[in-house]
Amino acid sequence: VGKPIVLNFWASWCGPCQMEMPDFQEKYLELGDEIQFLMVNITTGRETLESASQFIAQQGYTFPVFYDTASNAAMTYGAYSLPTTFFIDAEGCAIAKATGAISADILQQGIDMIYTPQ
Repeated sequence: VGKPIVLNFWASWCGPCQMEMPDFQEKYLELGDEIQFLMVNITTGRETLESASQFIAQQGYTFPVFYDTASNAAMTYGAYSLPTTFFIDAEGCAIAKATGAISADILQQGIDMIYTPQ
């Protein structure tokens, strides 16, 4: 059994993505040892590796960022609008999906569905 996962698809040009990221950073700092945060950048179209990594550096985010340069992850998960967040339990089952920017409260609700503090 692995760790529960918060999987987020985003792009630096996406305003709603930018709005929710401070909440993801806060939860990552709080729970990053218990929950795997996977922040997947849709690195196609108007996004580049440079623009995405520059955005992360400028904002000082420390959560793990991955670059979906061929849209493989987005297609696999059906993440066709940004942002999209999946909450996946430790057994690898997708428990919940949120499309659009989510608040800190909704992020916490999703985490509560996949993670029980010991």
